[in-house]
Amino acid sequence: MVIIIKTLFHVLRKVIYAFLLLFSLNISIKSFGISIPINLANVAITTILGIPGLLSVFIIRLLMY
Repeated sequence: MVIIIKTLFHVLRKVIYAFLLLFSLNISIKSFGISIPINLANVAITTILGIPGLLSVFIIRLLMY
């Protein structure tokens, strides 16, 4: 039971960090007229892959403009 609770807190912490990374990146690049939507897919990619996932979401968003 304790292992399940620790795992859930670990996953929740990573999701919160991913959300904060996306949010801070949006604040940073807002002056350039670019925004990355904070949705379930982007948070999941950033949660699973970390900084490389954040960079890939950013690059994909740049290619869409």
